[in-house]
Amino acid sequence: MTSIAKRTIVPLALAALSLAALSTVHAESRAQIVDTQPPKTATLGRDESFYVRIQYATDGPISLWARPYFNGKPVDKTRSNASAQYTGTGEALGWFALVEPGEVDEIRIRAGGGKPYREWELTSQAVQLRWTAAGPSGATSAAWVDDLKAADAARGREETQRRANEPVSTGDMAFFSGFMLLMLALLVAGIGIPLWSVRKWRGGWKIAAAVPAAVVAFVALRIIFDTARDPTSHNLWPFEIITFGAIALAIIGVLALARRLLHVEP
Repeated sequence: MTSIAKRTIVPLALAALSLAALSTVHAESRAQIVDTQPPKTATLGRDESFYVRIQYATDGPISLWARPYFNGKPVDKTRSNASAQYTGTGEALGWFALVEPGEVDEIRIRAGGGKPYREWELTSQAVQLRWTAAGPSGATSAAWVDDLKAADAARGREETQRRANEPVSTGDMAFFSGFMLLMLALLVAGIGIPLWSVRKWRGGWKIAAAVPAAVVAFVALRIIFDTARDPTSHNLWPFEIITFGAIALAIIGVLALARRLLHVEP
């Protein structure tokens, strides 16, 4: 094969195969909207949910969402459903709500999945929906809405239990251990290095060096006291320590550089 052929035929063939693969993935997943609550023509109150009953068939695990559109564009300032993983055939619940007055003239059902991950549209439905500034109507949910909510909740519990029972890999353990060591190192360094600078420096430099140490110590103490009252108050506390520890070291680095440039004596 000539070099010209390699530069033209091979890339085109690979592109065609890729498109064929993507088309196959999309063809393996189908969905249709079989019911809605309220009906497709309705007026809803602010933040009131519009429910979509989705019938699906898929050969691989996918997520499903109901997305609102108006004049061909996604509607902003909305809340919408999260999604479990669906496989085989069945029904899924999609929903969305506008948090301020607005209109929706189309629902699009989107799927997500595959490796590499991607999203695509499965079907759409024209509607005439309007959200007002009034409060929710408080209408009773249809039986299928409650049934699909319960099924999603059960599916979520099963997924949580499955993940909890999965053995932790050596790579995950190494990553977690490294992350926690980094957090501990930044906590110690974020307090210790500024305090060392306080001991060595004089005058205003001493006060400036004490500030980052005090900030990191305050953050650590606040995490301890807040979580003692409410264990959920600092779910990302390691990231807080890493962030403020890194900031403290950066401040000390800037101060040390300034002292060197200004030829400040110890």
